[in-house]
This record gives sequence, C-alpha cells and structure tokens, in this order.
Amino acid sequence: MSRLFGTDGVRGVANKELTPELALRLGRAAGHALGGRGHSVIIGRDTRRSGRMLEGALAAGLCSVGIDVRLVGHIPTPGLAYLTAKKEFFAGAVISASHNPAPDNGIKFFDHSGQKLADEIEDEIERLMTGPDSMPRPTESGIGLVGDSRGLVKEYEAFLGSVAPPLSGVRVALDCANGSTYRVAPSVFARAGAEVLALFDQPDGKNINEGCGATAPQALARAVVDKKADIGFAFDGDGDRVITVDATGRVHDGDVVLALAARHFARHNKLNPPVVVGTVMSNGALEALLGSAGIELRRAKVGDRYVWEEMTRTGAQFGGEPSGHVIFREHHTTGDGIFTALEVLSLVHAEGQPLHKLAADLVPWPQVTRNVRAARRGEWESSAALTDALREAQAQLGAAGRVVVRASGTEPVLRIMVEARDAQVAANTAQRLEDIALRELA
Repeated sequence: MSRLFGTDGVRGVANKELTPELALRLGRAAGHALGGRGHSVIIGRDTRRSGRMLEGALAAGLCSVGIDVRLVGHIPTPGLAYLTAKKEFFAGAVISASHNPAPDNGIKFFDHSGQKLADEIEDEIERLMTGPDSMPRPTESGIGLVGDSRGLVKEYEAFLGSVAPPLSGVRVALDCANGSTYRVAPSVFARAGAEVLALFDQPDGKNINEGCGATAPQALARAVVDKKADIGFAFDGDGDRVITVDATGRVHDGDVVLALAARHFARHNKLNPPVVVGTVMSNGALEALLGSAGIELRRAKVGDRYVWEEMTRTGAQFGGEPSGHVIFREHHTTGDGIFTALEVLSLVHAEGQPLHKLAADLVPWPQVTRNVRAARRGEWESSAALTDALREAQAQLGAAGRVVVRASGTEPVLRIMVEARDAQVAANTAQRLEDIALRELA
C-alpha cells in the first residue's frame, strides 16, 4: 500500500477513503505501537458530520488492544495537543481535516508530550496495519474502557485565558469557520473583556470551512469594516491557524505575525537567538524585513511539524507559515489560532499602535500559487520536461524571485508557487509551469 500518513496525519473522504474499518485498524495498530494495554488516549474532533462515526471506530480499535479512551468532543487541534501533554495521557488523537471541505476527514496523533508522531512511529503503525494482525486481543477486564471527558475542554480555555491581555473596550470579530473554535474562541475573548462579534459559529456538520474561515477571510474583512471592529481573526476548521484582519479591512497572513513578534522581541533584547523559522512559502519581503533588523529567517519544509523541528534545532522562540500556523515554543508544541490571535493583541497593546500601522512596512512580494490537480503529483521530479522548465524559470527570476513546487500531503494536488518582484512575471511564469504540469502528470 502507499504511505498512509501524509504531512498531517491520515486524510481522505470520510466513509470512502477514510472508512470506519480503516479507523478501527488504525486504532489497533496505533494503540499497540504507542504502548499497549494499561495506557490511556484522549480523542477530540471537529464539527464534521463524519466525526462521531470515525471517533467510535478509532476508540473501538484502541480499546481492543487494552487502551482506555477519553472522549472530549469538539475541541481545536491545539487544545487536544495541550491536554495530551498537561493531563499526562500517553497519546492523543484528533479527528479533523483542518481547512479541507466537509466531506473530508482525518486522524492525527500526538505523543505524550503533545507533539506530532515521529516518522518512524508512523512507519511502525503502518507496518502493523499491512501484515497479519498478530496484535493482542485481551478479554474481560483487559479490554479498554471509553469515558466522557468533555469537561477537560474548560482546562484548555483556562490556559488561553491565562495568556489573554486585557481586552476591555476592544471590539473583536471572530470567524470560527463553523469549526472547532465555535465555542472556545468567543468564550475566551469575552472573558478577557472584549466585545465579541462571532461569525460562522453555527456548525451543522456540513458547513465547516464553507465560504468562511482562514482560507476565505473576505466575509470577515467586510464585517470588520461594516461593524467598525478594531480587529478580526479568521480560524480554520480545526483551529490551528489564524488569518488576521485589521480595522481597515486589510487581510494579514502568518508572515505578518512573525514580523510583529520578531521585531518587538528584538527591540526589547528578548529575541535570543535572533532567528525566526518560516517555510519555503514564507514571502521574500519577510526575509528582507527581518534581515534589515539583524534577524535571520530559517526556512523549513511546509508543515508545522517541520517548523517545530527547525525551531528545536535552532532554539528559535517562534516560527510559522503564511497559512497562519504560528508556534510560540514557550507555550505550545503546535500552531494554535486562538493563542496566536491573543498574542497579536498583546503585541498591538504593547506597541501602542493599531495593527494596520504596525504592518505597514511589510509589503509582500507578489506570489502566484497554482494548485494543479494531478493524480501523479508525487512523480513530478521524474518529469524531465517539468524539472527543466523549473530550472529555466528560476534562472530567469534570479535573485528577484523564487519557484517552489511541492506535492500536497493532504490533497491530490501539486502546488506551484512563483514569487517575483513583478506581479506579471510571477503570473506568467506560474501559468507556464501549470500548463507543463497538467500535460506531464495528468
């Protein structure tokens, strides 16, 4: 079988590719690989209709090898990671497809420290799933138990409340993407004193990420201006990323958060080492802006697990992706949209200026991304025509641009990103490469 785990767990269309049978087998294999009988695992999910179905199957698989399971229901992915570590569960699992549409779903595991599983552990889980099932099948008192632990979500809310700045008099618009932040985010901001305008906070199992959230912040931008909000935040379906909207309606991605935090900490001699971790998708303008302040931008592969690994190697205090995954290492092991939003508000408060002024000098270089639907996306490096075209494009751009190509780990898509100082050059180059990829990989 092809590798089951992608860059962010196991993904697929629920009940077609990601079936209950697969979830049960995954639960058995993961439970055995992660420690077996006598341990406990916490499971959370987002608001998709298929969540309960997969939750039941995954829990059954875990129980069948002697694992006790605690269900917390709807919770942002970073909340599940937080509880896994703080409550000393041996592992955690979240059922979510993040920013993907409602028919998709996924299963992602965290280890006892709240970090995503290492590749070698995922490989071991897959090995156990591919051969004959020789894993234990305890009976009677050896079978794991399932318990309701939804009250633990309040502990995650309390953690977020403990880092929230005073927000009295601040009008905040929150786009909850009809996802897993729909209860937690409005509660945390309201308790900190903010006047909360909650949008897309009525999940029905089918409307998650539908025309809303971090991947579609236009509705939030309009609401911020129309309702005269001071700031707006758009989360994605599982709450691990956030896109920010300032009072003028301008949308800001994760690069802006990194720029604000890095320069603030550097000005107060608290950025040690003077390193920020981004990814190959981080805008060249961010690298130039940080460099002018004596701060190095290290680029990791796309995926917050790789950002975390590079942060650990370099000792960087924070890092993230333009998509809105931002990790503050002192507090978290993964991206947390709500925490990041609170940190943005803390920085705005500390600087004494509104966000649109603080972000004014980060003018992104034009980027054009083509998402090429290609069943053979993983074979792109074997195409001489495509690799030759990529080398030629990079040579033509020189130091004034970049080309980044990667196969999505969550969708049947090859992503081609072209960055250039000139928008038309970026668009023309991206179109040319897309045409070749479609011809070569269809």
